[in-house]
Amino acid sequence: MDNFIVSARKYRPVTFDSVVGQQHITGTLKNAIRNNQLAQAFLFCGPRGVGKTTCARILAKTINCEHITETNEACGECDSCKSFQNGNSFSIHELDAASNNSVDDIRSLIDQVRIPPQTGKYKIYIIDEVHMLSQQAFNAFLKTLEEPPSYAIFILATTEKHKILPTILSRCQIFDFNRIKVEDMASHLASIANKEGISFEADGLHVIAQKADGGLRDALSMFDQIVSFSNKQLTYKAVIDNLNILDYDYYFQLLDAIQKQDAANALLIFDSILNKGFDGGHFISGLSGHVRNLLVSKDPSTLKLLEVSENVKKRYLEQSQQLSSGLLLSALNIANQCEVNYRTSKNQRLQVELALLKMCHIASAIALAQNGIPAQAELKKKLPESGIIEPHKTTNTPPAVAQFTNPVAKQMDTTHPGGTSSNAPQANPAASNTNTPASTSSAPTAPETSKPAFKAWGSFKTANSLPNLNTIFDEKKGGDSDEPALVEGSEYLEVTQNVFLSKWNFFAEKLKADNKITLFTIMTASTPTLNGVKIEVEVENAVQSEQLKLGKIDILNYLRVELRNFSLDLHVVMVEKTKDRKPYTAQEKYQAMVAKNPMLEELRKTFDLGLS
Repeated sequence: MDNFIVSARKYRPVTFDSVVGQQHITGTLKNAIRNNQLAQAFLFCGPRGVGKTTCARILAKTINCEHITETNEACGECDSCKSFQNGNSFSIHELDAASNNSVDDIRSLIDQVRIPPQTGKYKIYIIDEVHMLSQQAFNAFLKTLEEPPSYAIFILATTEKHKILPTILSRCQIFDFNRIKVEDMASHLASIANKEGISFEADGLHVIAQKADGGLRDALSMFDQIVSFSNKQLTYKAVIDNLNILDYDYYFQLLDAIQKQDAANALLIFDSILNKGFDGGHFISGLSGHVRNLLVSKDPSTLKLLEVSENVKKRYLEQSQQLSSGLLLSALNIANQCEVNYRTSKNQRLQVELALLKMCHIASAIALAQNGIPAQAELKKKLPESGIIEPHKTTNTPPAVAQFTNPVAKQMDTTHPGGTSSNAPQANPAASNTNTPASTSSAPTAPETSKPAFKAWGSFKTANSLPNLNTIFDEKKGGDSDEPALVEGSEYLEVTQNVFLSKWNFFAEKLKADNKITLFTIMTASTPTLNGVKIEVEVENAVQSEQLKLGKIDILNYLRVELRNFSLDLHVVMVEKTKDRKPYTAQEKYQAMVAKNPMLEELRKTFDLGLS
């Protein structure tokens, strides 16, 4: 029985043309050999398993070949080529820097370089994992690397280029190896399977190539493993079973359930995935990739970005035509948020299930946004930008506007019986261009009682409302504040603590993304409580209380709309400090200093100093 040789060694390339996926490097090296423009030092860098050491060996063998072919490849038949293939060449030396990384090892190498080659034209040194050399060894190697004898060539290989000294990099020709493409890797695996008489499915080879993440050596190792597992019947099912990979079918079925808003089926699919031993984080990560592939499939020009087989690519194309871009983008956003929160969650399964339930309701949310225009937005459309109502736009008030309760509507009802605005001033720009004075206009001006109505509507101001520069730095009164008002509505749905907390935390994360760190810290410092429609938030000091009150309207406007309960209110609860902490704000620091030296307060009052 012959000894088994793994595919990574058995099918290791021996010529430049047989190297997979690195044509930009092999072409350059062949041209350098043809034109006799070989540098004294080469540096091959890139990820693992992409052919760095292989190309170094091919280059060394080709340089010393006695009968180079017309295509600038080694003949493989001369004494130099045979001795190299048998591992007993006296002109080509291979050194592992991981185990020979001291100054003494480099000195020994330098002494060997002084001896000319016994056979062949060049003496070539291949130093693998060169980044493992110590800094002293690098320094000892510098002079020889820069000015070696005419017959000496150094080929360095590394996976961590950033660890090599810049002085070494400047003395080498640097070649960056790419990750091998999935298509190239799958084709190479198919050629090996044909040579070995192994039956295979193209989908299975693509999965192996994707799992290898650009490294051909890893792909060949997995290939050997699955061939043994499947008894030379390499099928798609054998690959996903052996490599613990989730089947594409699960994700296609899940997106069909999301499209149909079938939440029960979506949860059952996730449960069956968990029963097969897959992790929820692995599932949600795969779901994000699946939705991304569907978005890519939307445009034929980006279809080439899919690194899957042709059969799977057709399925992606078919399903992408059935789903809207809005649904896919929302689902991708939900999946990404779930993936971020998954590791820190105590109930990880609930995180994924909650994300799936949200995805199943995306379609209805989109339909509601498209068909059901909120009454407030409808009323804003009826009001002109100048804050004056046009008569021809308010004679037939829609029912949605009539039912909307806000200060403007109430004031209009009390000022103009019947809901009409026939006494409102003309706002037509054409009418304003006439020479008729405002006092002689055919349309009488609105009564004085209607002015507060427009003042209460925060987003509409008259064109003549100029600020008073004399009082611009005075503290504004509560009645003249331009702060946004609380949204109002007629929905009062019951809100549970868990749903409330999820919306509360989501809004806090939005504040963090908008760089509103202070309010984010206050909202997440302690867990708020919901007592009916009363939200109680605990703070430790007056500074936190003031900051929370400043953000109260924005918080409530978001929660009222999202939770569909317009009676929610927020209350700040001051709690006593349980332990001493260092002063944070300028006021706290000043109070701490005054506690140590009361004379500071008299000094501040004497010179009328303030706190910045």
